[in-house]
Amino acid sequence: MIDVIHQISAVERRVGQRLLAAGEARVVTVSQRYPGPVEDVWDACTNPDRLSRWFLPVSGELKVGGHYQLEGNAGGTIERCDPPHSFAATWEYGGEVSWIEVSMTAEGERTRLQLEHIAHVDDERWTEFGPGAVGVGWDLSFLGLARHLETGADIEPEAQWAATPDGRRFTTGSSEAWYAAAVAGGADPTAARAAADRTTAAYTAS
Repeated sequence: MIDVIHQISAVERRVGQRLLAAGEARVVTVSQRYPGPVEDVWDACTNPDRLSRWFLPVSGELKVGGHYQLEGNAGGTIERCDPPHSFAATWEYGGEVSWIEVSMTAEGERTRLQLEHIAHVDDERWTEFGPGAVGVGWDLSFLGLARHLETGADIEPEAQWAATPDGRRFTTGSSEAWYAAAVAGGADPTAARAAADRTTAAYTAS
């Protein structure tokens, strides 16, 4: 049984901006503390055998300069890797390129995992869905990692679980949390509300 409310509350979410060489970009940040040492969380996030147990099967050259491909999802190039603390890669999907930056920090007997998803401003898509467009998906992934680290079990693919009643409750709660993060980041509440409602509808459509 998944405690949906607990997992939603365990994640910290931020929405901000960053200036890149090619112009302004939006940054969606997801962060959670996990049980266990940095080395174990790093292994869970970079070892292909373990990744397939809670996220997606991955193939390719998993080294700096190498290309990775997540089955049925994004691929890209690994740009930086500092085990067991951080890595960065492009995130290429649907003909668009964005970036992810992942860091891991020891906090006592737990490890904080932070992921930043960075994308150039696309006003049309952002207006339609807001940060929840990528944020809900990362929330589902962070949930899968939490369950894997706590139980050691293989986790049901997120797309399958998201279609269950509990899954729909989770994606609705996640979308609401991203609405709050958008407003805290300076978004117009009315526009953010409409975008969150569209995101919720997209994730919960039967």
